[in-house]
Amino acid sequence: MTRWLIPLALLATPAVAQGPVKQVPGFTLPPSNQLSEAAREVLTRMDQASAPDSIKGDVAKQRAFYDKWNDDRLAEMRRHFRTKIRHATIGGVGVDSVEPENGVLPANAGRVLINVHGGAFMWGSGSGALVEAIPIAATMRIRVVTVDYRLAPEHRYPAASEDVTAVYRELLKRYRPENIGIYGCSAGGIITAQSVAWIASKGLPRPGAIGTFCGTGAAYSGDSPYLAPALAGNAPPAIPALPATLPASYMNGVPATDPLAYPLSSDAQVKAMPPTLLLAGGRDFAVSALTLAHRRLAAAGVASELQLFDGLPHAFFMWPDMPESDEAFATIARFFDAHLGRHPMGGTP
Repeated sequence: MTRWLIPLALLATPAVAQGPVKQVPGFTLPPSNQLSEAAREVLTRMDQASAPDSIKGDVAKQRAFYDKWNDDRLAEMRRHFRTKIRHATIGGVGVDSVEPENGVLPANAGRVLINVHGGAFMWGSGSGALVEAIPIAATMRIRVVTVDYRLAPEHRYPAASEDVTAVYRELLKRYRPENIGIYGCSAGGIITAQSVAWIASKGLPRPGAIGTFCGTGAAYSGDSPYLAPALAGNAPPAIPALPATLPASYMNGVPATDPLAYPLSSDAQVKAMPPTLLLAGGRDFAVSALTLAHRRLAAAGVASELQLFDGLPHAFFMWPDMPESDEAFATIARFFDAHLGRHPMGGTP
């Protein structure tokens, strides 16, 4: 059974003091009693598979580590789900088209999902994208198109938004906009929200629904960026007062006031968002930003749904060997089935 000792030093001194500072005594935190036994076992495996400190700051070593990490998760996904995968180029961008081995449901023939993979904006193409696409394609029995968007640090915002938009523009030739969903995890969740705003800025219709998982189109904020690193035994990052920017090289030089880069911090962009599913583990560093985004969306009248899985960390559903991951996949499938349109145009580009 995994337990975390939260040192006092990690919680007592926030980077920016806004109002009273709380001195939190150190304590031992057990696994959440809401977790399945399988999830507790997976948490131990997660700890064992954590990235070593020695690769921090070295993009080449980080990419090599996470490529292997994603390959391992992909092998697990393939033991659980049967899909057919075809690599292609759509709108000049490399993609993988993923479909269930037993075929797309007739009701989903005129629908498609676009997956925007995670990976800190710096890795995740290939096996990382398939880890996110395979379970949804199989669970919902729908076509999922992954996007191999340009990565940082070689590229910066809005490169990924441009690449997602290029794929989306091409898919619009075969699918109605209300029949297209976009989703992503971590950096992919952020890019998903950014891409919706970018798509609209180019005069294209917005998609029918989106999912921003473990990350959203706003800067990290609130308690969770402090608490999640503490649970991993790390010092919390410096989180400035709002409005803040994302701590990623991909976003360097982009102001927090840019409504296309931080759409869920913009009142106008929030009001124009399609139905949005926000989903994460309860111990994810992005939880506070997700809850704030959900409140803003709900206040603006957007069909927003927030699903938090207590006791689980960032991107927990990349690990399929637990019922909580199956529940997350089913939740995602249900949300898109409820909010995407049903009138097909037909065809596959």
